[in-house]
Amino acid sequence: MRTPSDLKAFMKQRRMGLNDFIQRLATNSYACKHPEVQSILNLSAPQDAELMNANPSPPPSPSQQINLGPSSNPSAKPSDFHFLKVIGKGSFGKVLLARHRADDEFYAVKVLQKKAILKKKEEKHIMSERNVLLKNVKHPFLVGLHYSFQTADKLYFILDYINGGELFYHLQRERCFLEPRARFYAAEIGSALGYLHSLNIVYRDLKPENILLDSQGHIILTDFGLCKENIEPNGTTSTFCGTPEYLAPEVLHKQPYDRTVDWWCLGAVLYEMLYGLPPFYSRNTAEMYDNILNKPLQLKPNISNAARHLLEGLLQKDRTKRLGCTDDFIEIKNHMFFSPINWDDLNAKKITPPFNPNVTGPNDLRHFDPEFTDEPVPNSIGCSPDSTLATASIKEAAEAFVGFSYAPSMDSYL
Repeated sequence: MRTPSDLKAFMKQRRMGLNDFIQRLATNSYACKHPEVQSILNLSAPQDAELMNANPSPPPSPSQQINLGPSSNPSAKPSDFHFLKVIGKGSFGKVLLARHRADDEFYAVKVLQKKAILKKKEEKHIMSERNVLLKNVKHPFLVGLHYSFQTADKLYFILDYINGGELFYHLQRERCFLEPRARFYAAEIGSALGYLHSLNIVYRDLKPENILLDSQGHIILTDFGLCKENIEPNGTTSTFCGTPEYLAPEVLHKQPYDRTVDWWCLGAVLYEMLYGLPPFYSRNTAEMYDNILNKPLQLKPNISNAARHLLEGLLQKDRTKRLGCTDDFIEIKNHMFFSPINWDDLNAKKITPPFNPNVTGPNDLRHFDPEFTDEPVPNSIGCSPDSTLATASIKEAAEAFVGFSYAPSMDSYL
């Protein structure tokens, strides 16, 4: 169970992005003495330096710029929307509830500042998010992208509006879930991850903040900024990224890792749903990292044997022995913990969710954190850049995101 002091510290830390967290860790003299933390903060490692902002590099040259072809939706513009409420925030911008002026439809509009993205050298991650959204042909548990466009200083994702609340928000209020509810969520999350893996995409950042509930109570996975594309079934990658509480041992060790990193994260989220805190959690981050790497998994006796066996399989420190390492999602869906689940019915949304958010309509924001919704909608959301953004910066920003804009072909609606 989360104690009040644990919860307060946990929430404060969870709201930090990994980049901000690394910077704080680097300035904490006590934490830096820990050998594993020193290894993580070894700024000479090129794959880590970019993400930790340790080695500022010059603006991308034309050969480094991401060019995915001409804009597909030149007619879209911010003034098409009436921006109503802030419903989320991130390192590079905000997510807003917006109503389209022409058709009165509600959307979640993710508005990102190009200047902030370029400053942190994150343009590849943003383009990756767009690419992954485009590949979501139609999966019931992944958020859908309607189209994207850009102005001189901002990028806009026009996304499905999901207002059942973050899983994190509901866990925060209820501390933990009963096993049938946790099983239902884990099954829908697993189905979404299995689908991404079938497209050779590794998600890499599964956590309760990135898992939303729709108005009926089904899972919707969102935020694809840390996805890694083109990872074949036996392929690996080595970029240090993720969220501290959910980092798999091989990521902490800075070893090559594969799609089984997502099954570790599923285990961590399932553990948190059942027990109220992530596995190996400590308010002392260096100690938490040491726990992830070295401490045996300890499971209290208040869960079923099937849940215990699944957690032991998913939270296996050796990725070559982890559940899912051989046959990926097939191993997870065939585990005895999921024996009550009819997977065809699950994917068809024929199973009644164990919790109904009971939202009355699009304007019902009861499941959004007031930290977001109490914030005034910035006047600049639909505006052109102010005079503080130099012309050169605008040009650099525009060139870096050539090809970002997207509109679906008419065929996709047929």
